[in-house]
Amino acid sequence: MRFVFLAGGLAGFLAAGVTGWASDHAADRMLFDAAVGALAGGLLLRWFWTVVLAGIRDAFLSRRRAALAAAPASATPKTPHR
Repeated sequence: MRFVFLAGGLAGFLAAGVTGWASDHAADRMLFDAAVGALAGGLLLRWFWTVVLAGIRDAFLSRRRAALAAAPASATPKTPHR
């Protein structure tokens, strides 16, 4: 999760910094915009990653439930008793 936040922050910083530089803003304004962009990019990518992981988990669980429902009852693997 930390890597995702840092990657989003870097992407936001670079996007806002390049946009400010291309717009000929002063250096202090450009760095402020880049800092805000880093925070916004980090938070957005962290939220998006949470949504992606939830989707992957739901897909895995639904496929597992479907496979268990399709398997005959006699073919269900039995766990050994200890």
